[in-house]
Amino acid sequence: MFSLSPQQMILPLSQLANAIHSLKSAASSAVTASVQNLQSVPAPENDLLPRDPSVSLKDVGLSEFGAGQLEELVSRLLPCLGPLEAPSCSSPWRTSHASAKSFFHNKHGFTQRTAGSAVFHRQTHSPLQSLCTQLDYLPAGVQSRGFKTLKSSTRRRDPAYQAPSEPESYTPAFMKSLLGREKGTEAQTVDQLMKQKNLPEAQQEAFKTGFTEGFMKSQAYSQRTPESVRRTRLILLVLLGAGLYGLFRSPFLSVRFRATSGLDSAVDPVQVKNVTFDHVKGVDEAKNELQDVVEFLRNPQKFTVLGGKLPKGVLLVGPPGTGKTLLARAVAGEADVPFYYASGSEFDEMFVGVGASRIRNLFKEAKASAPCVIFIDELDSVGGKRIESPMHPYSRQTINQLLAEMDGFKPNEGVIVIGATNFAEALDSALVRPGRFDMQVTVPRPDVKGRTEILNWYLSKIKVDPAVEAGIIARGTVGFTGAELENLVNQAALKAAVDLRERVTMRELEFAKDKILMGPERRSVDIDKKNKEITAYHESGHAIVAYYTKDAMPINKATIMPRGPTLGHVSMLPENDRWSETRAQLLAQMDVSMGGRVAEELIFGDEYITTGASSDFDGATKIAKMMVTRFGMSDKLGVMTYNDLTKQSPETQAAVEQEVRVLLKDSYERARTLLKTYSQEHENLAGALLRHETLDAKEIRLVLEGKVLEH
Repeated sequence: MFSLSPQQMILPLSQLANAIHSLKSAASSAVTASVQNLQSVPAPENDLLPRDPSVSLKDVGLSEFGAGQLEELVSRLLPCLGPLEAPSCSSPWRTSHASAKSFFHNKHGFTQRTAGSAVFHRQTHSPLQSLCTQLDYLPAGVQSRGFKTLKSSTRRRDPAYQAPSEPESYTPAFMKSLLGREKGTEAQTVDQLMKQKNLPEAQQEAFKTGFTEGFMKSQAYSQRTPESVRRTRLILLVLLGAGLYGLFRSPFLSVRFRATSGLDSAVDPVQVKNVTFDHVKGVDEAKNELQDVVEFLRNPQKFTVLGGKLPKGVLLVGPPGTGKTLLARAVAGEADVPFYYASGSEFDEMFVGVGASRIRNLFKEAKASAPCVIFIDELDSVGGKRIESPMHPYSRQTINQLLAEMDGFKPNEGVIVIGATNFAEALDSALVRPGRFDMQVTVPRPDVKGRTEILNWYLSKIKVDPAVEAGIIARGTVGFTGAELENLVNQAALKAAVDLRERVTMRELEFAKDKILMGPERRSVDIDKKNKEITAYHESGHAIVAYYTKDAMPINKATIMPRGPTLGHVSMLPENDRWSETRAQLLAQMDVSMGGRVAEELIFGDEYITTGASSDFDGATKIAKMMVTRFGMSDKLGVMTYNDLTKQSPETQAAVEQEVRVLLKDSYERARTLLKTYSQEHENLAGALLRHETLDAKEIRLVLEGKVLEH
């Protein structure tokens, strides 16, 4: 390599030879002509190629050229030699801070042309090498590459070292403005700083206080910083240890570590002491059956002495909210044994074998604590029917493990499994057979007696007016479960709190019941006077027919307050839960349904009847159709049932339709006759509804008896 700065240039020897060869091959004829013309020109004073008899041009592969031809080619490739003096104009090139102007100076610490200094030359062996030794004198403007010959620390420690001065154009503009900014005198005290800021005396005290608070906070922050760093390091160390623990636990590394992280939570026993059978209301039959399980857990020798065995499983089946989980907790509380709770979804995992592993772990811990109770809620999610699915080829492992644990080769003594589900049809047949779930206890919806007990239990936990009758609310909540009754009491308590009442009354309980059954009140609905009047006479028609029909259910309340999709309604309360209904009761229900439309027709005429009776007609038609096709209450069709009319002959379909039409027509006429008979009572009741909007059973009776309401 050869160095060339503003007086030097770096040029590889191979590059120069290649350039000469390419020039030779590209235009050999032109070169020959040029060389012949140049032979007559005398050589310059500074000979670039000194003659060396010991070296021939063959050494560098340029034997075709003579010395003169080679000099001409070199002069065409390289800049002309100039004087040794530095150029007068400033060079656009800048040298590096870490290197001098030549490689020689970087290496030896002094320039080659220093007077009186020794000059070191390596013996040249070719004309090109002799030529390149003279390249130091060429004033070519080629940027030089810097060479860092000393370490920065060495340069800083050397007292004789002076950093090169930067050219003016090197400093950026924004640094010039920053460095060129005049620095004022720095304040040594707070007083000097206030004088420098020219603060008035009124603000100096506040400035001192703020400055002191800021200084103290910065000191406190600087003292807390090392503690936070140590705390962060400790947290990272703990996380690293936990990760390494997971890696060493399983060959599946992090996947297995994530999958097994939920196993421990599934096997922690719960000591149930505050729940007994006294807390369970409305399911007396289920409690009686589970009393035997409690006896098994309390005194197993009482049954094993006769050769009997403890039951292995009890399956609780019933609608949601009927108290299946509460019953399982009561069993554990009565027996005072460890209670292991698990949800069926906890065993459903996307990783293969995790569900089965959790089942094994659960039963292993339970056997160590026997006698005990394992409660698996929503059993259908883990014990569903086994199918062959290409999407889930390993889905059967969990239920297979559960089957083996409950009744497999190894005995499972002292552990009773209680499963709860509201979808028993989906369970696998191998799971519900005797030997696994020996007992199947049905937890039904509570009857009126059970609902009364449940309401009294929840009403005892809030402030209730002594006049509240839970039996009336229980009669109007047919089909409600224990959870729904609890919600009803809670809604009534919230309503009483909003109305700023000290106790919960029947008014709030009725409000909560209607809200659950029909939706919230729509007081914002703007109903004109005419529609409100039609609604009042419509609902009064239902109430009159119900009141004066012998087999109709008793009236509970009549209202014209919009609620949900209806503009008004009349609620009926049966004396007791009806397990079966007579023909007279069914006809009475149809007559009550027809009362609304008949009232509109009698009061406003045929042209002003409304669409408000559509739902009434749906209910009446359904009753009449069931009487004909299911209940055998038609004289013409007899006691034959017709489950699917589409599969019957056209004649049978026509006969069924004719019988249904006859029943509906007769019901309409009975309601029409009744309302004509009690037209004055109808007028009085409609007027009372327009004035008060809502009337209960006692108020309706007073109005129909001709008495005036006080409020």
